[in-house]
Amino acid sequence: MTVFASASRRMFLKRGAAGLLIVATPRVLRAAVPRFRSNPFLLGVASGYPTSHGFVLWTRLITSLAEPKQDLADDAIPVLFEVATDDRFRAVVAKGTDYATPDVAHSVHVEVAGLRPGRDYWYRFTAGGVQSSVGHTRTAPAADANPERLRIAVASCQKYESGYFTAYRHMCNDHPDLIVHVGDYIYEYVSHNEGASVRGDGSGPLSTLDDYRARYALYKSDADLQAAHAACAWLVTWDDHEVANDYAGDASYAESGDTLLARRAAAYRAYYEHMPLPRSAMPTGSAMYLYAKSTFGKLAQVHMLDSRQYRSPLACLGADAGSGPGAHCAELFDEARTMLGAQQEAWLRDTLMSSHARWNVLAQGTPMTYTDWDPSHGVSFRRDQWDGYPAARQRLLDALVASKASNPIAINGDIHAFQVANLHRRANDPRTPVVASEFTTTSISSGGFAQSRLDANKKNNPNILFSDSRHRGYLLLDFSAQHLRADLITVETVKRPAASRGMLASFVVESGKLGSVRG
Repeated sequence: MTVFASASRRMFLKRGAAGLLIVATPRVLRAAVPRFRSNPFLLGVASGYPTSHGFVLWTRLITSLAEPKQDLADDAIPVLFEVATDDRFRAVVAKGTDYATPDVAHSVHVEVAGLRPGRDYWYRFTAGGVQSSVGHTRTAPAADANPERLRIAVASCQKYESGYFTAYRHMCNDHPDLIVHVGDYIYEYVSHNEGASVRGDGSGPLSTLDDYRARYALYKSDADLQAAHAACAWLVTWDDHEVANDYAGDASYAESGDTLLARRAAAYRAYYEHMPLPRSAMPTGSAMYLYAKSTFGKLAQVHMLDSRQYRSPLACLGADAGSGPGAHCAELFDEARTMLGAQQEAWLRDTLMSSHARWNVLAQGTPMTYTDWDPSHGVSFRRDQWDGYPAARQRLLDALVASKASNPIAINGDIHAFQVANLHRRANDPRTPVVASEFTTTSISSGGFAQSRLDANKKNNPNILFSDSRHRGYLLLDFSAQHLRADLITVETVKRPAASRGMLASFVVESGKLGSVRG
């Protein structure tokens, strides 16, 4: 089951084939029925947020990356969707018509319900006489089911010009049940070091809605990324580059609040338009409900957290207008400072308290584990990570302990490196008990820190068990009743689309035993 905030847009239920309930947009009075001269499904298809009875289906009509509005009417365009129990669509169990409208860039977000739990389904769209490629997805197990396993792939940080998204090709071959993206799906700027670019993205920094829409269209034109979206359901959250580097709530050290909120409104809308999110996540201005929980029988519950929209401004900036390592200040320890916001913190406490899952996964953008980057000069921390919000992190750790949630696991990205760490009862004191294991995925294509810096961090921070920035790739998490196995999957290079796959390391967390061990 996936639980989101209440809907912010009027919807209704209609009956599809076989009596299945399908959430659809209200009937549109002015609808255009074009005959497309070229394929309008250039960005592929996707599914997301599976429940035991359904999922969200997504596509966006676009016939040209250079001119996205080409051949698209200003009115609504009817889009037929079909869901079947086989990839040849001999047994269609749900179908209907949704409308792609210009206010959401002619994207559609179909919420299919009434299906059977724990089953494979295939889906496709048809618009203007053209049929899309076929996508595969799967409903979640029933709430009282005890599935034997759940495989989750974790992705983050995919800068288009930095390299090919080959990691997704290998991810598909690993046949995950679910892909969780923990942020930096796009980048809002272009690298200044042209010599480091593998492929050009053809545009400059982003500020308007059309800018963000074009950047998403470019990224989603990548064949390997499209294949991963078509292979299985996704859960998503953002970090900073979906809007602006290191922004914090309504604040940024690089631009004024009014300017940032206008930019954030454009960025949030484009994010919604290009993700398989339910309509209840549609943004209102610069606000968007993104945090949600998804349950997979009694085996796992995944909490998708938003650690950007509600956070307090960065602390201890002073004359150093940046977010990198720096000395601490009194502001840093202000109890009122937050990463998640009071409402989301309360929601997380409640969902953890009520969870009956064997594994409880917290997914969000940045590492939670304590990292002193330069112990020879007192405390040096990264302001933009949880180290920059110690009171908020302590509240989260306290909530984990108080909830008695079984086997808490944190997953995140941001640092372009694989990292495995323990979260301790007091984050900066490794002598206190371990309360959760943390797995940080490396980037899909974005470049990393110097390995020497991470080696020093590991030496000076015993809570960090493993850290490697030399490789691009993804995490592959296999959950069973007995244990979690985390494989750190690498690609040989991001400079060639046919690069080979490798496995850097494996770690295991035994059910009921907090902390990771090398597998």
